[in-house]
Amino acid sequence: VVQRARDAGVQKLMVHGTSVKSSKEALRLSRIYPDIIYSTAGIHPHDSKSIVEEPATWFDLEHIAQAQECVAIGPCGLDYQRDFSEPDAQKQIFAKQLHLAIRLNKPLLIHERSAQLDLLEILDKFENLPPVIIRGFMGTAEEALKYLDRRFYISLTGYLCKDKSDTGVRRLLEDGTLPLDRLLVETDAPFMYPNTRASKLPQHVKTGITERSLLYLHRYCTFQRNEPCSLPAIVEMIAAFMKKSPDEVALATAFNALKLFGLS
Repeated sequence: VVQRARDAGVQKLMVHGTSVKSSKEALRLSRIYPDIIYSTAGIHPHDSKSIVEEPATWFDLEHIAQAQECVAIGPCGLDYQRDFSEPDAQKQIFAKQLHLAIRLNKPLLIHERSAQLDLLEILDKFENLPPVIIRGFMGTAEEALKYLDRRFYISLTGYLCKDKSDTGVRRLLEDGTLPLDRLLVETDAPFMYPNTRASKLPQHVKTGITERSLLYLHRYCTFQRNEPCSLPAIVEMIAAFMKKSPDEVALATAFNALKLFGLS
């Protein structure tokens, strides 16, 4: 997976920790592949109840988060689309991670689904927040503006292929609402496979994807298992929607990531 990503042109990988267990594993991988893989430490909203039920495990997460290879706190936040953890538990564990990110001065990866009002209410209570990244954004242009007004970053995935609305992610790119200096890209592998054959994907976007990117995408990625090597295809789609060159988008988003996460 790592070699395929590098062959495709993806030089740095970030493995997210969404629980104490997966944060440990992400850190382990970052030490096996130094300067290639970086890790994060977080409790996904779905896993919030695990900390509530076993409070002592929080100290394990704090320890992991202090590692040099761990470059961000999260994904953390609120998800009201599914009820894996009660909203009150999600809010409690989200706030703990905000305190941790401020103390360690590490960027925040935020996951939000159908919970923007409560999420912003919590974030607005905190001063001196480190950089905030709204990862895997799937909301409306109006919701994006509320994040951009706070100088947050927005990270996009292969969801571009699924977005069929007139008010969502595509509009952000087409009308210039989302500036390059606030944009990041991610695959969210193994999820969010970018289906470049989607019927609703405009023809000019489909033709903007190079044969090389499609080769990696169709040879190594499936609906069941996306891989980091799909990132160039996502960058090229974003560039087509923005009417910019893929090189310009790749350079800007790479610079944003290097700066935000302090990557070497």
